[in-house]
Amino acid sequence: MPSIEDLWPVLETVISFIDEGVIITDPSGHIIYHNPAAQELLGIDLEHPLGHMRELAGINLQKRILQAAIAAGEVDAAGRPSGQFVRFQEPVEVRGENRYLGFHTGLVSLGDGQERVRLVLIENLTERKQLESVLNRDRHGPIITNDPAMLEILQRIDQVAPTDAFVLLQGESGTGKTQLARHIHRLSRRSHQPFVEVNCAAIPDSLIESELFGHRKGAFTGATQDRPGRFQTAHRGTLFLDEVSEIPLNLQAKLLRAIQDQAFEPVGADEPVKVDVRIIAASNRNLRDLVEEGRFRADLYYRLAVIPLMVPPLRERPGDIPLLLKHFCRLMQERGYPRVEASDAARRMLMDYPWPGNVRELENAIEHGIICAVDGRIEEQSLPQDIRLYGKAAPPPPAEDPELAEERRRILAALEQANGSRTVAASILGIDRSTLWRRMMKLGIK
Repeated sequence: MPSIEDLWPVLETVISFIDEGVIITDPSGHIIYHNPAAQELLGIDLEHPLGHMRELAGINLQKRILQAAIAAGEVDAAGRPSGQFVRFQEPVEVRGENRYLGFHTGLVSLGDGQERVRLVLIENLTERKQLESVLNRDRHGPIITNDPAMLEILQRIDQVAPTDAFVLLQGESGTGKTQLARHIHRLSRRSHQPFVEVNCAAIPDSLIESELFGHRKGAFTGATQDRPGRFQTAHRGTLFLDEVSEIPLNLQAKLLRAIQDQAFEPVGADEPVKVDVRIIAASNRNLRDLVEEGRFRADLYYRLAVIPLMVPPLRERPGDIPLLLKHFCRLMQERGYPRVEASDAARRMLMDYPWPGNVRELENAIEHGIICAVDGRIEEQSLPQDIRLYGKAAPPPPAEDPELAEERRRILAALEQANGSRTVAASILGIDRSTLWRRMMKLGIK
């Protein structure tokens, strides 16, 4: 009967042809063997063999294995790892495409039992995740996505929605934070109670206290009757504080007390009002940065961010654009627009554009394309001008034009100060991201 040594060439041939990735390392992480599928799944050039686990597509695999072992119940996984097999999943970006990989790994003893090696098995779960997304479309409501990062957010929402935990949604304007907040409420035990939305940026500073907490008759000029605030309106339901970063610093202490005590005093009242309210907050600015700058209370931040979720911008999930294109075309048809299709050239143009206004801008662009469709098709010329002109930015303005040169200098200085972040640079300049983007295009700034 052939020995294992005799069978090894056959086994190696089999392993080299399977779709699952196989990696074998020594206990310190140096790679002894890997099959071609492992490199393909991780997006690593086949001409450059892997050397160490830390080279795997930007994944800190050793850290993830430790986290998985601890999650599996190993108390001293860092000091005395058992080497038992554990599973975990990880989203990765491969050649501009988002993938969702499953890892199954553990230590295996060699023949003498004295030496062990680590076996890492890698499976591509992207199609499975996409299928789950389609099957769960009703559960996800209006959230249209196949993106691994967004699917992970939806999975976390499924976990936390039935609880009363506060949720903080952060991300750029137009990424769908309001839709996610409504989705959380819809899945919660409060779904049959009020869902009250407050756009904190749209309320003048002088009125926001009365808007949130209500007032008594005669509390100030014009207060001709008692008026309940949004906290009372949301009693037993959910209060969504959109753009919570815009609440004045002097009012944040009262908001914190109201959240912690589930009680507050309306403007002009002496007796507190008790409520039962779950808070979902959202911001297009990084609240932790505002805390460090002294513009947002740290204690309020930590109270709101029990479950923090960072919503990725549309440019980081381009695979969602074809899905959203189909969705919005169907939605527009329900609103009375004609049925249309998009040409391949128009699709490519939509995929290439960086969408500073995110999903909201995409919806508007698709509506524009439907209105300007040619013979029932959205062509390149049907799309808004900003999208058509993207990539054809004007050359830098001539040096003799002092106004344009000064504007260019200020934008470049703001971008440098913001370490390249357009969101932060726009804030420094006192304009929104879309305005900054258009000015950069106009001035030829990439």
